[in-house]
Amino acid sequence: MAPIAIVSALHDELRAIDALLQARSLQRRAGRDFHLGRLQGHEVLLVLSGIGKVAAATTATLALEVLGARALLFTGVAGGLADHAQVGDVVVARELLQHDMDASPLFQRYEVPLTGRSRFAADPLLADALVAAAGEVLSQPHPALQRFGIGRVRCHQGLVISGDRFVSTSAESAALRAALPEALAVEMEGAAVAQVCHDSGRPFGVLRTLSDRADDAAHVDFPRFTAEVAAEFSRDIVCAALLRL
Repeated sequence: MAPIAIVSALHDELRAIDALLQARSLQRRAGRDFHLGRLQGHEVLLVLSGIGKVAAATTATLALEVLGARALLFTGVAGGLADHAQVGDVVVARELLQHDMDASPLFQRYEVPLTGRSRFAADPLLADALVAAAGEVLSQPHPALQRFGIGRVRCHQGLVISGDRFVSTSAESAALRAALPEALAVEMEGAAVAQVCHDSGRPFGVLRTLSDRADDAAHVDFPRFTAEVAAEFSRDIVCAALLRL
């Protein structure tokens, strides 16, 4: 059976999953290492996309159209926007939108030109599997959370927005909340992957752990949080989701 692509922007986001890959082989395309193997009984394809929408779109296209992946899961970190989406929480995307897409007045703000849409829906079955898996994983204590002063964590599902900018000031975060009050989180790749998967007719899911609140402290302890918390959440939730597929 064709593999499921599992993609992250940063090595630390994928490191814990990569350690579990069995029967590994390697293919290199356009400067990217695609690691093929088995995980939780599935053929999978692990790859780092790099940061930003173009890098993510290039990687998704290669995974789907060149290497024949049948579905794509993107996992990593994001900044929280909604008041109830706090550091350590997990967000499963139901819809994705590019917050920096604006071809007005030719098209409506946020609308991807010539598509007639601004939002791309994640595959319901993949999203449901990620939500169920997150509920299972987050119900268990995680020692690293205590080191960051984080208590109870939750899973949220809804709109995730993407743009080619690391949102790291309170002013930027407030502007995004005012323009897109439904948005739970902001990151730099998901909506581009969503557009590619839509064009290719392949299902996709997006899982994000909130590493910050997309404000003036967004850079604080980011590498450490990604390595100690987000990577392990990605591993555990993706593995539990694969068992449900």
